[in-house]
Amino acid sequence: MPAVDTSPRHWSELSLDGLRAYRRTLADEEEKVSYWRRLVHARIDVLEAEAHHERPLTIEELVRVLGDTGAGHGRTALVSVQAAEPLPDLPVLQEMWVTELDPHDADAVAEAVTRLRTAEQQLTDYRRALHERLDQATQELIDRYRQDPVSALVAFTRPHTRSGGVR
Repeated sequence: MPAVDTSPRHWSELSLDGLRAYRRTLADEEEKVSYWRRLVHARIDVLEAEAHHERPLTIEELVRVLGDTGAGHGRTALVSVQAAEPLPDLPVLQEMWVTELDPHDADAVAEAVTRLRTAEQQLTDYRRALHERLDQATQELIDRYRQDPVSALVAFTRPHTRSGGVR
């Protein structure tokens, strides 16, 4: 997966606007990685559900499988990733994303789930690293705002887009 530049050599190298942009880049990357993780989880859920049926899943069954988190809560995350945006590459994408699979071939299903779980772990590790960097960048931003509280007012003086640019 091509990583974003997530490690400035020194925080002092970044201007306040640069720090905000860096943090936004990390947050955007984390959002894409989280989206991919949800896709991997959904594929695992569908594979496992199909393995227990003699026929393809009905729409109602598919909705239940994809909507249930196992804890009685529905998956209702809001995702701002648009279909036209490029998604991050996964190092094992070709090997892990099984499109044609006999759901009654237990060995094939087990192999596919193993590949998906490996990809999920890679995504989780990458996401964890992004969260650590986000926390560091947020702390640096807070420190700068404490040193110069007026600099935090920029959020009220100009409109921002999700990528940090002016509309």
